[in-house]
Amino acid sequence: MATTSGRHQHRPPGIREPRRFVPKFHYELLACGVRGHELLGSDVAQIRPEDRLVAREYDGMRWLRCLRCDSWLPLPPPETPALETIPPRDRIDLPLRGRPLRDKIVLRAIAIDRAFHFAVLGLLALAVFLFAADRATLKTTFYKVLGDIQGGVGGGPVQSGHTGITHELDKLFSFSAGKLHVIGLVLAVYAALEGAEAVGLWFQKRWAEYLTFIATALLLPLEVYELTKKVSWFKIFALIVNVAIVIYLLRAKRLFGVNGGAAAEHEERERDIGWAALERTAPP
Repeated sequence: MATTSGRHQHRPPGIREPRRFVPKFHYELLACGVRGHELLGSDVAQIRPEDRLVAREYDGMRWLRCLRCDSWLPLPPPETPALETIPPRDRIDLPLRGRPLRDKIVLRAIAIDRAFHFAVLGLLALAVFLFAADRATLKTTFYKVLGDIQGGVGGGPVQSGHTGITHELDKLFSFSAGKLHVIGLVLAVYAALEGAEAVGLWFQKRWAEYLTFIATALLLPLEVYELTKKVSWFKIFALIVNVAIVIYLLRAKRLFGVNGGAAAEHEERERDIGWAALERTAPP
């Protein structure tokens, strides 16, 4: 759009040309697409001049501004208003927007990933403990079933082989009960760690960000080593995700004093919330 008096005219959200090759991802649009727009003035009898920040009337239509994504939606005035006017600002709870909303969405996505790890590791730990408690019976049953299968195929003695799942199960039966308990305990502790990360990240706790960063960063060398032994798309994807988590926590969340630390992160968040943020992005 052309400029007037050296200043850019206001351009509504959604029609601004991106300043870079990859357009910026708007978390506000994602949240509004899932939860709906946050509007003020749709159920009031009249719109006052002091309400122009969030609601305006033109030619019998009421234009309402979403408090989250800044979209303006045209709605007719209500036939049966619930309120006379829009409540005072101190009685209105504004939705998250900007960086606070981005952090909430990203941290909860990581929390869901950690909750999945918690469930898988917890089930594995339980399976190991149950296996250790009744290993002798399971071993007898395993070799009996294996013998029946081989007998049905072609007869002959039981042979576990040197490869495949049969060989791996045969190795598992060779573990002592003590070693199995240690494996189960390690899995249980790791599951508890993942569970703590999931809960803390879901509620956006600073300690959980540090815990997740340290735990994920320590596992990266192991993931790289596993790729040197055998490459798979799952391992590559897991490595990419964990590297992205480490970079996000270190740079965006400013852990360990990076880019100004917690104080700069708090100042950045405060800039994107409250009525001041709405006034800064409002049309003239």
